[in-house]
Amino acid sequence: MQDAFWSEIVGTAMLLLLGAGVVANVILPRTKGNGGGWLLINFGWGLAVFAGVYVSFKSGAHLNPAVTLGLLTADQDFATMKDTAGAVTGVIDPTVANAFWYILAQMIGAFLGATIAFLAYKKHFDEDADPGIKLAVFSTGPELRAYAWNFVTEVIATFVLVFVILCFGPNPSGLGPLAVAMLVVGIGASLGGPTGYAINPARDLGPRIAHAVLPIRGKGSSDWSYAWVPVLGPIVGGVLAGLLANVYVF
Repeated sequence: MQDAFWSEIVGTAMLLLLGAGVVANVILPRTKGNGGGWLLINFGWGLAVFAGVYVSFKSGAHLNPAVTLGLLTADQDFATMKDTAGAVTGVIDPTVANAFWYILAQMIGAFLGATIAFLAYKKHFDEDADPGIKLAVFSTGPELRAYAWNFVTEVIATFVLVFVILCFGPNPSGLGPLAVAMLVVGIGASLGGPTGYAINPARDLGPRIAHAVLPIRGKGSSDWSYAWVPVLGPIVGGVLAGLLANVYVF
């Protein structure tokens, strides 16, 4: 379990470093990618997932509490452990205790990845910009604030993520992490418009905490009144995906 714990920290940190990094590149002042647009962010996040999955292979690369809880609900093995030669060395059973350690590691990794992204773009954060722009590098927010409907959007988008990932298991394509990366790009392009598609409680909450504690010039509120939506919505979506997968997939 120790290897899996560190694997989830490193993988989720890589996910957030590259994911928050592409958002910073597109929306912060005076960057090379400023104004690159929504699809650049979508593809950047997809490739962030691709990188995160590869570096966290030892833990099964959940990188997301909604995925962990979806696997727990579907009663599937958390991770097939492999050595550096690719030989299977063990399996982590899906238990509540193991889920706790996975989720804790994901939260730590998300906080660290967002912090490193901040350091990479420190001088651009020092530029004058709307506080909401600076917050958007770290966490999601709705275009139209309607908490119930924002919640529904996050449930639907995360359901798609977790359910399709669970469908990947018995239907191997040989694409590996690329399949998940392209799924994330598709979800962002199709369902990301209303809320920015958190689809991952750790991805949103860990960086939101980082935003609250980091010395960011000119930052405003961390928008805690909205923070429950990208946490509870993905959890519900992941659990619903696991329940349906028990009937439809396994």
